[in-house]
Amino acid sequence: MGRSFASVRQGVKEITDRWERVSHGLREEDRAAAALVVAMAKKHASEEFYLFDDPLEAAVFSALIELLAQNEEE
Repeated sequence: MGRSFASVRQGVKEITDRWERVSHGLREEDRAAAALVVAMAKKHASEEFYLFDDPLEAAVFSALIELLAQNEEE
């Protein structure tokens, strides 16, 4: 028997896929920033996402980690 519910990783993929589609409708100057947010949200997909119950929480947490890491590098 297969899974009857999506994993958090699958949920994050669905969310980031949706964010990518939405980014195509943004103004040109905002598209690069949107692509960066999507990449940041996907960055930790294989390591930490299994610790979350909510895919949106996992995606946002990943993006926040990346924003802080970039901030520290600068």
